[in-house]
Amino acid sequence: MKKLSARRRHPLAAVVVLLLALAATGGLYAAFAPASKAQADTTAQSLAIDEGKKLYSVGCASCHGTGGQGSSDGPSLVGVGAAAVDFQVGTGRMPAQQPGAQIPRKKVIYSQAEIDQLAAYIASLGAGPTVPTKSQVSPEGADIAKGGELFRTNCAQCHNFTGKGGALTHGKFAPSLEGVDPKHIYEAMQTGPQNMPSFPDTTLSEKNKKDIIAYLDAVNGDNTESPGGLELGGLGPVSEGLFGWIFGLGALVAVAVWVAARTAKAKKS
Repeated sequence: MKKLSARRRHPLAAVVVLLLALAATGGLYAAFAPASKAQADTTAQSLAIDEGKKLYSVGCASCHGTGGQGSSDGPSLVGVGAAAVDFQVGTGRMPAQQPGAQIPRKKVIYSQAEIDQLAAYIASLGAGPTVPTKSQVSPEGADIAKGGELFRTNCAQCHNFTGKGGALTHGKFAPSLEGVDPKHIYEAMQTGPQNMPSFPDTTLSEKNKKDIIAYLDAVNGDNTESPGGLELGGLGPVSEGLFGWIFGLGALVAVAVWVAARTAKAKKS
């Protein structure tokens, strides 16, 4: 009987070789496979921040400082969050044409993609309010009556009870909320732009903000009807009082003149 020239392999040798092959294949896959979703999101965010920084350097740094620290011409942007940027730039208030008592709304000069990039850069400077989602600003499922109560308690003193706006002191004013994007209304409540106080979730919850937006949509929407007839701009006692003085008092004066003229004529005859 011939002597075997090689030793018999161990029964588990094939299993070990297979495991090593699988491990090698997994290592190659990990090295060359596409990045995971989390990695892709991180990369996209980094690119947005880089592009936002470039836009900031051109359009914002002259007033707010090269690093958002603020200057004598503009406040610090550290910690204001993405919501403040989306509101101010998305309504055309920023970049401001010139300093003043209040920066008015004007034509938007940035695209939404550029606004998102600016917001990403400012958000990277410090944590702050985020841009709301569509579900947060949608009036669907909101309590309109509760929203009206909250609005009249917290907002009507400046914006009028239907959101038509109103005058404040020293050249300031509360702008009209008619036709304003619900997202921007939510962001204004979050951030308190210019003369407006902020209403964080500890003061007005996310549900409360949603209710207020639904109320404003109900009283200023395209399908809103006025059961009282002519609403005189919805400005309340200001327009109603003016109407009373001009037409009501004017009519009384006209009647008094007519009666006096008829009395004088009757005496002559």
